[in-house]
Amino acid sequence: MSRLKRGDKGDSLAGFRTEKTEGTIPNGLLKAARKSGQLNLSGRGLTEVPQNVYRLNIDTPEEAQQNVSFGESDRWWEQTDLTKLLLSSNQLTKLSDDIRLLPGLTVLDLHDNQLNSLPCALGELQELQQLRLSHNQLRALPVEVCTLKNLHSLTLHQNLLETLPEVLGQLENLTELDLSNNHLMGLPSSLGRLTCLQKLNLSHNKLSCLPDTVTQLTNVKLLDCSNNQLTEIPASLSEMLALEQLYLRHNKLCLLPKLPAPVLKELYVGNNQIEQLETEQLAVLTTLSLLELRDNKIKTIPEQISFLSTLTRLDLTNNDITTLPASLSLLPDLKVLLLEGNPLRGIRRDLLTKGTNELLKYLRGRIKEEPERPDEGHTAMTLPSQTRVNVHNIKTLKLLMYSEMQAGSIPDEVFDAAVDQGVTTVNFSKNQLTSIPPRLVDFQSSVSDINLGFNRLICCSPDICKFLQLTHIDLRFKSFPEVLYQIVSLESVLLGNNLVGVVDPCRLKKLVHLSTLDLSNNDLLNIPPELGLCTSLRCLSLEGNLFRTPRAAIVAKGTDAVMEYLRSRIPT
Repeated sequence: MSRLKRGDKGDSLAGFRTEKTEGTIPNGLLKAARKSGQLNLSGRGLTEVPQNVYRLNIDTPEEAQQNVSFGESDRWWEQTDLTKLLLSSNQLTKLSDDIRLLPGLTVLDLHDNQLNSLPCALGELQELQQLRLSHNQLRALPVEVCTLKNLHSLTLHQNLLETLPEVLGQLENLTELDLSNNHLMGLPSSLGRLTCLQKLNLSHNKLSCLPDTVTQLTNVKLLDCSNNQLTEIPASLSEMLALEQLYLRHNKLCLLPKLPAPVLKELYVGNNQIEQLETEQLAVLTTLSLLELRDNKIKTIPEQISFLSTLTRLDLTNNDITTLPASLSLLPDLKVLLLEGNPLRGIRRDLLTKGTNELLKYLRGRIKEEPERPDEGHTAMTLPSQTRVNVHNIKTLKLLMYSEMQAGSIPDEVFDAAVDQGVTTVNFSKNQLTSIPPRLVDFQSSVSDINLGFNRLICCSPDICKFLQLTHIDLRFKSFPEVLYQIVSLESVLLGNNLVGVVDPCRLKKLVHLSTLDLSNNDLLNIPPELGLCTSLRCLSLEGNLFRTPRAAIVAKGTDAVMEYLRSRIPT
């Protein structure tokens, strides 16, 4: 009898110990995880991962040991393997080898802890697709991590990494790699084998050069090398055929890199030591829409800046520029020109404060004041209607410009002057057009950029769908044109300063190349959360509308913050 009592007493203490262990992780949370396959333990002050988390899919649940009947929703034997484990923002210093007991994990989030090492057992999680390790104290990455063939996203920013395993290239399905804010002085040559990569962040390290193999990353769209010690960028970087955004801020570059990358749209080279802009470097940037050159030592802007015919934003803040070339006003799409902090002469200070439009108007006026040189007779052509067409722009820049004429229609002579010239850019902005000129179809096989802004358009012809090369279009409408939803090649749609009240996110999502959508200063009363699913968007402008959510504070944080907010509002 006494032995039975002692046994009872032992069982009772064991029960208390179990309750104490599960006090950290409520039993209800574990029970829900068995059904959903997801367990969120973020921000719980954990110093180690409780054993019952590792054994979630192995041990029989406590309720199964009790004499109770089970409803359909409580069939513990039909539990789902854990696929998503979130352990971020805790105080973990290590991870047990028992992590191998969760082989079904596809997402493991360990960011914002105090990890200084990782177990080799991580290599056994062969289903893993996302591994988040940022904001820890890791000094090395175990080679076993490089065997995770299904890994798509690996984030390691804000650690203490000095080197990376040479076998890093085995992560052949990786699409996103973030190595920013570490102590890397070099990169493994096998980096070039990560041919599925689309985003590569190398910022805030100690890199003095990039490996030659980086040019093999032909699917990378965004490359961030800011805040390193780079002195030059190899021209072979132009072999990265998908590269759209390149960040080179805060390095030691003395020259603008020569990068004839075929789809490069944004180049950030601020805070370097560039003193001179070479025509040769500018001439190859034929697709650029944003060029940041702030905080350098540039003294002059070459007249050939007009080569950058697709440029919409040019930041020259804090340089040593004293004069501006009038050719700046020939950039047909330039919307933002930043010049603060330059010792400019010959331009009134009040003119600089009036904004880009007034400054460009002033520079255009300077062009009209300059007498035509005798050798320029062949570059301009006077039509019977007394309209001047710049033949030089048509032949060399492939630019057909008939802007600020207050015209209700475009004369046939304008189109005739550009026949068979392979025009890629058409600018008919600031006129009185009420419809898209029908003869634009003459250039349907070559035109990629159409600017019809600041007209009086009331409809959009279905003929616009015939422009198979079209990537940018600037329009002004009272509603979002239906036909735009059908142009799958579009990369930019600028509908700012209109009366647009509604957009259809489901149809926008089908525009898989759309990276810029400007809906600023319209009449949008609400922003559909599903717009956050348009994953190709990198620049979404919504300011100046009537909606209350997202709040202005979120909109001010930029596109990423807005998209994340919208996704969080999608009903589940």
